[in-house]
Order: sequence, then structure tokens, then C-alpha cells
Amino acid sequence: MPEPAPTLSLLVFGGGYVGRAVALEALRRGGTAVATSRDPERRKALEAEGVTAIDPQDTPALKAALQAATAVLVTAAPDAQGCPGLRALSPLASEAWPDWIGYVSSTSVYGDRAGGWVFDSGPLNAANLEGARRVRAEQDWLDGARGMGLTVQLFRLPGFYGPGRSVVERLRAGTAKLVRKPGQIFNRIHIDDIVSALFASMDRPRPGAVYNLTDDEPSPTDVVVEWAAQRMGLPRPPEVDWTDDSVSEGMRRFYLDSKRVSNARTKAELGWRPKYPTYREGLEAMLDAPPPLRMAG
Repeated sequence: MPEPAPTLSLLVFGGGYVGRAVALEALRRGGTAVATSRDPERRKALEAEGVTAIDPQDTPALKAALQAATAVLVTAAPDAQGCPGLRALSPLASEAWPDWIGYVSSTSVYGDRAGGWVFDSGPLNAANLEGARRVRAEQDWLDGARGMGLTVQLFRLPGFYGPGRSVVERLRAGTAKLVRKPGQIFNRIHIDDIVSALFASMDRPRPGAVYNLTDDEPSPTDVVVEWAAQRMGLPRPPEVDWTDDSVSEGMRRFYLDSKRVSNARTKAELGWRPKYPTYREGLEAMLDAPPPLRMAG
């Protein structure tokens, strides 16, 4: 008889919105989950949900979690020195790296494609600082994997949404804006579909794999906002140009890129299909859901 699969023991470096969702799914599947956070209040909230939360600067606790892990997911954003997860974990690993390591990156690594399609194997042409840092962090992980024989997978995400983090909440709060930029288009992905794709990869690890995790229908932001407002029976939000002073600098950088991102390889290799293939299904599912536990990140 085949050996039973080991119980999942997940270490998440970066217990924000995505990290928390993946940790909770590990618990739902009967495994254990440890997540890092520098914020004491966030650690307290994670603990209340059954996730073991540790400060990433607590070296003994981090080393113990790594040694016990059967899978490691790094969601922390890179900084000027590269990936903080790689810096923190590498000195502690020795021979303790598990058989699955996932690094969550961004489709910002592709830069602007003037609305054209991009694929997982396509060239990288990051057009902003965040994207450039992601490119470096990806390469650092891949270089480290080759040097140490690790099974590292990269997951490139567009803008993601879900309970507590979507246009639904902004419309209800009256803070949504209808930002116009002719020709701008991009993908998005629901948090549940991120989680399901990551677990599909854990079942089918492939060293050096790169996967775009996106929905099936790239769409302009203003189209999504208008649809949601109409579906909720709310007035259309005030319209502003993307260069308007009311649009934050961070959002303005976001509008510099326009592209359609293919998820074909993710579907083919992982057997994954998004539960919410377009923004319509994803937002529809949220409208009648109870208010989520608020957590920043």
C-alpha cells in the first residue's frame, strides 16, 4: 500500500490578506499553519483564528517553524534589499527546506503591454519600482533554488479582491471613484482562486515553475465599478481622470500598465480552474455574504 501523505504543515512568511487566507485553508484541510507578522495586533487576530503567529524577527520560533514545515509560502513584498523572506529563512534552513516553496510575485514584472497578451514565459519589462523589485526577488529565489536543489514555484498575481477588499465595500462606504483611462485593461483574481491554485501546485510541485494566477476576463476598472454599482442599486460613483489629484500616486502608477494576462499554463499544468472566472461571479458571491473580519494587508 502507498505511504499516507504527510500532514500539511504550512509556514507562511507574510500573514497579510493572501497569507492569512492560505493559512486558514491549511487548517480547514486538517493541517497546521504558522504565519509571520511584525504587527502584534495582526498576530493576535491570526492566533484567534487558530493560526500560530510569530514575529519574523523571533529567530528561534522561525527556525522551529521552518524545520517542521512541509510547505513554505512567501507573500511578503520585496524591499530595496530583495525578498525579506529569503533573507530571513536562508540562514536558518540548512537541510530543512521542504519539498514545496511558493513565492507570490506580481504581474507588474511584465510592465506595460498596451493591452496585449502576456504569458508566463514572456519577457519581463517592469516599468516601476515595485515591479523591478519583484523581478529581482524572483531571480534570487530561482538562483537559490538551483544552487540548493529546491522546488520553488513563482506565482504572479494581478490585483486581487475578496471579502473586505473589493469595490463592494468601497461602494457601500461611498468612497468608490470611477477612474477613467481610455484603453487601460487588466486582470484580477478572487482570493479563493489564489488559494485553490496554490494548493493545486502543492499537489503537483515543479521546480522553477512560473504561473500566472488570473481570472479569464481582463476588464477595464471603470467597467467593473459601473457594473457593481448597478448590481447593488447604488448611484454611479463620481468620475475622475486617472491623473486627477484625488487619485493616489500608488493608484496612478497602477494605471500606467495595460495588459491581458494569460492563465493557460496554470490551467494546463495544475488542472486548476477559477471558481470565479470573471469579476461578475466573484462580486456576485460577495454581495450577500456576511461582513468579514477586517484585517489589513
